[in-house]
Amino acid sequence: MEPFVRVASVAAPLPIDNVDTDVIIPAEFGVTMERGGLGPHAFNALRRFPDGRERPDFVLNRAPWRQAKILVTGANFGCGSSREHAPWALRDFGLRAIVAPSFADIFYGNCFRNGILPVRLPAAVVADLMAQAGLGANAVFTIDLESQTLVAPDGATHAFDVDPWRRRCLLEGLDEIGATLAGAAAIERFEAGYARRRPWAARDG
Repeated sequence: MEPFVRVASVAAPLPIDNVDTDVIIPAEFGVTMERGGLGPHAFNALRRFPDGRERPDFVLNRAPWRQAKILVTGANFGCGSSREHAPWALRDFGLRAIVAPSFADIFYGNCFRNGILPVRLPAAVVADLMAQAGLGANAVFTIDLESQTLVAPDGATHAFDVDPWRRRCLLEGLDEIGATLAGAAAIERFEAGYARRRPWAARDG
């Protein structure tokens, strides 16, 4: 997983509450077990007409936000089903961070597992950031996970909280399997000691 340390980018404003996972990635695209290739289908109903043409008024179809690495959006983002395809699609689209007043719990956890930083800030702060995000190419946001701060285009610094374990995994680019393997030496030491203490339990068969 690509580490997340610091991202500087324009931020795409999506002022919608309760964006569910079916909006993020419709069910018909969620039949694959491959993490790549879902980006073109992210927000499909919002981004495209039924015939597949792009909707020119949707923010992620417009410059400069088409290349945004940060999304600023409404409350309860990622609600609905627990499908992990939602963060897969957002990451494949190019997003590294999502700023919102609140997230659905399962989606929030899935973001960390897939290299996306979900940033929770008060609703009034998010509303102000949303307005700044709409200013365009000169409105650069900087999110620094080491210092746990977001610096807005107007220069204001906003601190955010992150669980220490999840923060470490993102900084080091570790998913849950990678984090477990990082402790492989300690696991082997434990197993060797356990086998010595209880050889009857360690026997094969």
